[in-house]
Parts: sequence; C-alpha cells; structure tokens
Amino acid sequence: MVRCFLIHTVCPVSVLSAGECRVLYSRLFGPDEALLSERYRGLSPEERRLLQKEKISVVARQVLSAVSLSREASGRQLVDAVPGEEALVLQDADSGVVRLRAGDPFSEEMSVLWLGVQSLGFTLVCEPHENLLLAEGVLRNLTRHCLENLHMLGQNSEVLLKSSRIDVLLSCLLPHGQLLFLNHRFAQSLEKEVAAYMAK
Repeated sequence: MVRCFLIHTVCPVSVLSAGECRVLYSRLFGPDEALLSERYRGLSPEERRLLQKEKISVVARQVLSAVSLSREASGRQLVDAVPGEEALVLQDADSGVVRLRAGDPFSEEMSVLWLGVQSLGFTLVCEPHENLLLAEGVLRNLTRHCLENLHMLGQNSEVLLKSSRIDVLLSCLLPHGQLLFLNHRFAQSLEKEVAAYMAK
C-alpha cells in the first residue's frame, strides 16, 4: 500500500533558503499512525495534523537531498522547459529510491520513490513489501498526467489551485493508496476517464 503522495519543490525557490523545500500538495492514505500509537494517542486533532505535516516535510527534505545528490553526480544542467515539452522532460527526469528506517519519520520502515522533474519533486511513500517496479510505473503515470493535463511546467503554474484535479487523478490511478496492475485495455479505459474529466 502507498502511504502518501507528495508534490514538492526540489530546486531553490526565491523565498526559500538553500536546502529548504516547500510541500505543494500531499495526500495521505491508510490509517492515521497517531491514532494507533500509544505514544501519540492523547494528541488533539490539531497536534496530530501538525505531526503528519512534519512527517511529510521530513520525507520532502530527504527527497530534496537525494535529488540534489543525483543531479550533482550526473553533472547535467537543468534547462528550462516550456509547456508542450512534458514528454521530453519526463523522459529526462531524475529518479530514485530512498529507504526510510523505522521511526524516521514513520513508525515502520518505508520505501520512498521519487521523480525530480525540473523544480518539482513527485514522491510516493510505500510500505517496504510493495512492488517497486509497479510503484515506479504508477508514479511516472501520475507525473505524466500532472504535467500534461495540469500544465505544471510553466512559471505561473499554481499547483495549490489544482488540488481537486490531482485528487481525481489519484482516485483513478491510485485508489485508496492501492497500486493497480493494469492490463492494456484497463489502462486505456482509465486514460479515457482521466481525459474526459480533464476536458471539463
């Protein structure tokens, strides 16, 4: 099962200092760990929300670090892309996997798959027994739809204003955090469903 999906910054933004990142969108799946843990059971709803927000921020910072290392090691320079070049940008995207130890920040060990596309990071946090190849395919598919249908490459892209459309994408491609094995026919029907919604 996928625990969460994030979209966050991976390059410095003018209002952030170096090494900081901003979470632009997050969606959690599964039960709230704070309700299941003896340690956090007495927290108020606001304190639980802040705890979840901090866990997501920790994941985003870990991915930022991994993306920075990957880009530094490859030596490639980022070239600004314009809308219409989504397929090319996605093909050249940096990608990787990070393993999070139990307790840092989740109570169990987790696998984090990420794609660094220009200044955006797309991240899936999965339970360690999940099929990582399937998770990577789902992440690439989600990223492709976000880039193509929501036009996230442009300078004036407002990811925060498109959260309801991202929610629809997630409900189609990652229902309740479950990774789906898709045959060709089912994948085509999902593509049509997503295209019909995005055309509205």
